[in-house]
Amino acid sequence: MCCRSRQHELEWERPKKACMPSRQSRSAASFAVQAAELAVAVPQVVAHRLTRMAIAGPAPSQRDRREFTRMVAEKNTAFAASWQAMTAQALVANQAFAASFLRSFWSPPQMPMHAVVQMQNAALGVLGEGMAPVHRKAVANARRLAKTRLR
Repeated sequence: MCCRSRQHELEWERPKKACMPSRQSRSAASFAVQAAELAVAVPQVVAHRLTRMAIAGPAPSQRDRREFTRMVAEKNTAFAASWQAMTAQALVANQAFAASFLRSFWSPPQMPMHAVVQMQNAALGVLGEGMAPVHRKAVANARRLAKTRLR
């Protein structure tokens, strides 16, 4: 019993590694990929739609009016979904922060880096969830409009 108690004390005093977990790395990489894809898709969509507006002139065809109406509706839907996803993810992150705070009363002290990593993961989670609906729409629009003739 005494030997086990001493081993437990040694484990408790041993400093924990301050390395970042692999989950955070995948999250950051996924966010970077989404941002890069969005950075490529958005200018393509904007260029196609502005060109289409310029060609349509003051009297757009029925097809052009449908596309312009769709453009506005898609933006509203995507940004509403984005805000909803970010709010839900922020709620989850806040619950995790609160649980971590309460656990700190009953567990040994953790290194300050743990809190930094937790906050960084929470921020990436909120940003990733918020970017996902906009990313989906923009990339889908870029693919769809690439197949569509301007006139």
